[in-house]
Amino acid sequence: MSFKLNLKWAIAAVIGLFFIYLIGTLLFFNATPKEKRITQHMESSYSVEDSGFKRESGLLTGRGWVENNAVEVFTLGEETYSSMLEDINNAEKSILKETYNYFGEDIGNRFAEALSDAARRGVSTHFLMDFVGSATAPGEYFNMMEDAGVQVVRWRQPSWYQLAQFNHRTHRKLLVVDGKSAYTGGMNTADPWLSEPAGDGYKDYHFRFQGPVVGELAAAFSENWVSAQGELLIGDRYYPEADSAGGMPMQVVISHPGEGKKQVRKLMMYALASARENVRIGSAYFFPDEMFIEAIVRAAERGVDVKLLMPGEKIDKSFVRYASQSRWGSLLDAGVRMYEYQPAMYHAKIMIVDDYFVSVGSTNFDNRSFRFNDEANVNVLDGDFGSTMAALFDEDLLASDEIGREEWEQRPFLQKMYGRLVAMLIGAYL
Repeated sequence: MSFKLNLKWAIAAVIGLFFIYLIGTLLFFNATPKEKRITQHMESSYSVEDSGFKRESGLLTGRGWVENNAVEVFTLGEETYSSMLEDINNAEKSILKETYNYFGEDIGNRFAEALSDAARRGVSTHFLMDFVGSATAPGEYFNMMEDAGVQVVRWRQPSWYQLAQFNHRTHRKLLVVDGKSAYTGGMNTADPWLSEPAGDGYKDYHFRFQGPVVGELAAAFSENWVSAQGELLIGDRYYPEADSAGGMPMQVVISHPGEGKKQVRKLMMYALASARENVRIGSAYFFPDEMFIEAIVRAAERGVDVKLLMPGEKIDKSFVRYASQSRWGSLLDAGVRMYEYQPAMYHAKIMIVDDYFVSVGSTNFDNRSFRFNDEANVNVLDGDFGSTMAALFDEDLLASDEIGREEWEQRPFLQKMYGRLVAMLIGAYL
């Protein structure tokens, strides 16, 4: 009798220790903030139009600039997906796709069918999606693609030996076809981007690239593919000789959660220090660390005209909006102009400096993008493209409410308290 009781207690103890391990791992490794690498103010000797900015930004991030590229801008989900699917349907050699969100009866199914058809044609097709972001996608989509030969990977799918990495999501939105055309921007592969922004859709931007920068985006995808599968993608089917497509110099900058790998944040802080006339920032979620906020404040105090655009009441995560608002005081005091987009959920991720430097991609201006997620951005140095994006940004401002110091101070008391509480408790992870 005592033996059976002791055995039961032993089994219970083992189970209890296992759950302590699981909970401890989740809390310690996932909830512990990662060290910020840049903690000192910087001053740049160059403007973004100087050749020194291009040279130094390439050296600082380990990502050189490549010439002779072109870009096409998309402002609506349907036109973006139609262009993507056309390229996929015409693919002959390879397709590399990586996204955070993948779901929806409409667009999820259309991509599953197109990728499956490509794989059946003999196209090497790789689809890496975040596990959390694809949690609601029907299993039949995965089965369809895998049966057709698509190599499907769900990034950071929970397993006991990877619990320490569960909080590290891929937030990228990449598509590379035949090594000749590539897409990135703010749009995931999901139904909310199909509707018009004036209705229930999201306001966002996406971009199609051609030229040598496509190979840079393929290499960015390959890094995560190695992390997920241990397979290095090589050969002409992925990296063909690049043709000249235009006159724009471009740079791909990527970020990982590991120490010394937060290159997007570093580059954006350097761009802020190099600003001379104006800075426009659009972000679905705005909650960066204090050092980044101080970099924005310092730019404004130098006389740079700084405008920040974020979602208003139609944001999909209201607690992030309230937490963000709790930290606007120093920005407003420095003369930074704060705007909230009204017609729809604003989901863009854009930085424009002096109408010449433009950074677009998957990175929000928050701690999660800067410190925890895998991200990828394309930077462009071009006056015409800078002016185009500045005009689109200013057009969005017309549909936005500016929040001045007085209006900010008059927020409802409970909203203020809620925002401060969220910022205090989980701000490092927003």
